[in-house]
Order: sequence, then structure tokens, then C-alpha cells
Amino acid sequence: MLSSLRCFLLALWLATLAVTPASAQEAESNTSAPAVAPDPFGRETPRSAVSGLIDALAKRDYNRAANYFDLPVQDDPQVKDGASELARRLQTLLDSGGTLLPFARLSNEPAGRIDDDLPVDRELAGDLKGSGGEAPLLLTQRSVDGRSVWRISHETIRELMVASATTAASAPSKDIVGIDVAGAPAEDWALLIGLAALSFVVLRLLAAATLAVVRRGISDPDANGVYRFVHAALPPLSLFIAVMAFYTWAERLQVAIVARQTLLRYAGGVAAIALVWFCLRLVDAVADVAIARMHRRARRQAVSVVTLLRRAAKILLLVFSIVAVLDTFGIDVTTGIAALGIGGIALALGAQKTVENLVGSVTVIADRPVQVGDFCRVGDVVGTVEDVGIRSTRIRTNDRTIVTIPNGDFSSRQIENYAKRDRFLFAPKIGIEYTSPAKVREAVSIIEDVLLSHEKVSNDGPRARFTDFGESALEIEVFSYITVTDFAESTTVRQELLLSIYERLSAAEIGIAFPTRTLFLARNPGDDQPRRSGAEPAAPADDS
Repeated sequence: MLSSLRCFLLALWLATLAVTPASAQEAESNTSAPAVAPDPFGRETPRSAVSGLIDALAKRDYNRAANYFDLPVQDDPQVKDGASELARRLQTLLDSGGTLLPFARLSNEPAGRIDDDLPVDRELAGDLKGSGGEAPLLLTQRSVDGRSVWRISHETIRELMVASATTAASAPSKDIVGIDVAGAPAEDWALLIGLAALSFVVLRLLAAATLAVVRRGISDPDANGVYRFVHAALPPLSLFIAVMAFYTWAERLQVAIVARQTLLRYAGGVAAIALVWFCLRLVDAVADVAIARMHRRARRQAVSVVTLLRRAAKILLLVFSIVAVLDTFGIDVTTGIAALGIGGIALALGAQKTVENLVGSVTVIADRPVQVGDFCRVGDVVGTVEDVGIRSTRIRTNDRTIVTIPNGDFSSRQIENYAKRDRFLFAPKIGIEYTSPAKVREAVSIIEDVLLSHEKVSNDGPRARFTDFGESALEIEVFSYITVTDFAESTTVRQELLLSIYERLSAAEIGIAFPTRTLFLARNPGDDQPRRSGAEPAAPADDS
């Protein structure tokens, strides 16, 4: 308890500060100084200041806790003693029902929160309960030895000073009584841990009961989307709601602030894990439904995209949970994230081809130039698409071999998809034997009549035209479309048309030409004279 002298000195000093001209305080805060070492008490941010204060109160080191009050404790020993007594009283009031903001809600920025209704140099850290009712526990930012630090403000100090001795005396003392664990009585730890366990057990049982009721009301739960969603959501949601219930109930208990604030701090990490767990199960449930739908529609390449997105979402969620847990333990992840960014650039440069293939996969699947089962030409490769994967596309050629093309290369090639044809071109060149012009006109008319009379030939301008005098035939060019989409069926129609044309031309005694060549053989004029040598042959001898 403060002595009368100490109360007087503190009141006098506070009154002096109250009438100090604002310009002098601004001059003090704007004094530029060279770079200085970090604050030894860790008061750079509201979060670190509250954490340091709790650590000092847990160790009952009230001399150290005095440094977290906006008082010149280094200049005046009496003021330091008074500030130590204020720290003791602060702990007593917090143990008696006062509250501090959860660890995650305290700003970890040097400038504090700027989106609240307080001045820029003020930060709300909690609430005090005294004889006059609730009062905010405020932090103020000032420059101390060239450092900008956060400490308990004059407004809160006044509240602590005006709190009557009876209020402090009537508050339950949290000095060491019996077993002390980490700066708080063991029974307080047991009460809070029991409350947390009870919250989780009750909510988990409620979740199991709800799941059983829903399952009983559905004929085929495994195929029902609502049941699958409830089954995926209830376990993590029960944990998250249990943490929120623990937050609500723990703040109403009159237990040691050290135990309460410590467990609430780590409960925030559990809440983050529960939220990530819920998102992971939700991602799995949505992905399973999407994959089943893609299988029913025979869109196998879309399954690869869903699988890739599922893995990417899970990785991001796990990274978020790791960052949240590390932040709960007070580990600064900013440097680590920067290092990961540099490492990511290096990895991206080293895995450039892999990234290119992944981007190519997204392009191929989004643009869908081919699908599994399509017959196509990709560059100089002709075959049927068997699989569109995350990294590559596999094509089975007509020789029954498998050609694997990386998707980065696949997406940049010229792709001709024969399966997308809505009709087939029928444009043969028919050569007839050299004959009279009337027969040529008859042949053209016969071919056009065959085209027009066939039901599978498009009536959009089929034609036959005599186009050229060939070396061995009179050439008639045909142009029309076969209105089928199946390749095998198109070959059947093509055969019917060619046979019909052949039969009609044969019946009209118009022959189909084939390459011919006539050879004329002749003797040279001198070949009928006997060959002579340079000397006359000798006369035969007379035997008579």
C-alpha cells in the first residue's frame, strides 16, 4: 500500500505533467537521435509491452514492472517505489475481475492501432474494476532515451491511485498461497484448464449428437452433400466454439491474471488451428464432390485441376496455421517470410520449366483444345489423347506408342483436333477417259446427281466441275461435305458415294481413266543394209 508521502509525490508529479505545455512534450518527442539499441524492457509495441508486464507480474518482480508505467522511475527512487506499489495494486485489481485484451487483439505494430477512436498515442489494453466501476486500461506512447515506447498512461495511473485502500484490501490476494505455478496459484491453473476441457467435451458431445441425428434422418448419408458438409464441419467447429466459450467464461472468473492471460494467449493459437482444420476439411469435401461430378461427366483433365487446387489450398492453409502458432509463441515471422520470399525467387528460377508446365496445364485445361479420347494432331504427332496431366499430356499414336508432351510445349504448339469436326470434306478428283464433250457433260451431271441424292451429303452447294486436261485423263473436281461427325461413319459414306459414282459412270459407258502411255517403235533407214567393215571380205575358194 502506498504511504501518504509517496502518494503526495506521485500526485504532485502527475499534476506537473498535466500542466506541462504541449509544445514542450512535442519538442521532446520530436528530438532526433542516432540509432539506439532496442528497449531492454521490450516496450516497442503494445503487445510486447503487455507481454513484458505480464512476465514481470508472473515473477512478482514489481521493480521491473514499475518500468511499464509512464513515470520517471529511473530518476527518482521514491517514484520507483511508488510505481512498484502501483504494479502490485494493478495485479490485484486484474486478479479481482479486471481484464486484458487477448494476445492476438493487441497491436504488434510500433504505431499501435490507428483504426480505433483513441488518439494516435493511446492504445486500449484492457479494463479495470474498482470501487468506481470499470475503467479502461490505457497505454501511451512516449519517447524515452531516444526510443519510442508504450507504457501505462497517466489516466490509468490516476485510476490506480484513487482506488481506495478498502478496494485493494477487499480484493482476493493472489500472493503465493500453497503451490505456485509460473506466477499463479495452482488452483487457478486447474480451474482454467478444467474449464477449457469441459468446454471442449461438451461441445464435442453436442457435435456428435447433432451428427447422429442428421445421419438418422438421411437414407444414404455417404451420397448426401448436406451430411458430408456437416460431417466435415462439426469437429473443427466444435473446437472453435469451445475456444470462444472459454474466452467468454475465463474473462468472468476472478483468477490470477497471469494464468488467465497465458491460457487465453495460447487459446488463440488453438482457435487458429481449429479454423484451419475446418477449412481443410471443407476443401476436401468440396474437392471430393467436384471430382465425383467430373468423373460422371468424363472430364478427366478437370480432375487434375481440382487436385492441384486442393493441394495448393491445403499448403496455404498450413502455412497460415504455422504463422499463427509461431505468432502465438511470440516468434516474429516477418524475417522468415522475407527469407521465404528470397528462397521462392531462387526456387522459381531453378524450377522454371516446372512452373512453365504448370502454367501450361492450366492453359490447356482452361482453353480445352483437346479432351481425353480426342483424335488430334499436335505438331507432327498424330494420335488419340489418353491423359491430360498436371505436367504433361500423353497421346497414343496409330502405331500404338505413347508420346508424352510437356504441357508448356503442348500449349504453344499448333493443335488440330479432328474430333471437333462437325462434317467431313468430300473432294476427290475423278479422271475419266478422253472422250467426246457430250460424255464429259454427262459425267459431270451424273456426279452432281449422286451428291444431291445422298441424304448424308450437305445440300449447301455440292458441285462437280470439269477442271483440267490431264496427261492421262479429263479431270473432274468434286466439292461437298458429308454431314456426320464420326470418322468411321464418314468413311462408310465416302465409300458409298465413290461406288455410286463408279457404277453410274460405268452404266453410261464412261470409263475411269488410268495412267497410260503409247510407244511407237521404228527402224532407222540404214538398218536394212548389211554392216560393212573397213576391208572387203575375201572371195570364197573354188573347190573344183
